[in-house]
Amino acid sequence: MTTHNRPARVAEEFRHELSAILARGLKDPRITGFVTVTGSKMSPDLKEATVYVSIHGDERVRKDTFAGLQAAAGFLQREVSRALRLRNTPHLRFVYDESVARGDRIERLLREARTQGQAAPAPDVEPAPGAAPDDEAEE
Repeated sequence: MTTHNRPARVAEEFRHELSAILARGLKDPRITGFVTVTGSKMSPDLKEATVYVSIHGDERVRKDTFAGLQAAAGFLQREVSRALRLRNTPHLRFVYDESVARGDRIERLLREARTQGQAAPAPDVEPAPGAAPDDEAEE
């Protein structure tokens, strides 16, 4: 039986179970943002779990929620290990995943650009030096 995919399988199960626990909620009052587990990686020896999270909310909510998650890491480790029936409890490390926030920002900028593009006519742009005028380029 090959075990080279086991860390990836355990990481996916770990992510799924952790998402379910977070959906049920934690009692820490700092965790007020909406937390999404975007991914997880497990070390080959299954002793270290890196969990990528995205937190929706303003900067203060993100910082407070992330601090709450880190404080609850021991509890979350035990709960996930109990649910997955792992022999050893992997050490849980949270990493803030900025890709969702970055994607939201890019989408907002594109939406603003489209709105501005519809509201204002495009400025006249002179061709670059050495470029053919438009009527010559069409021939």
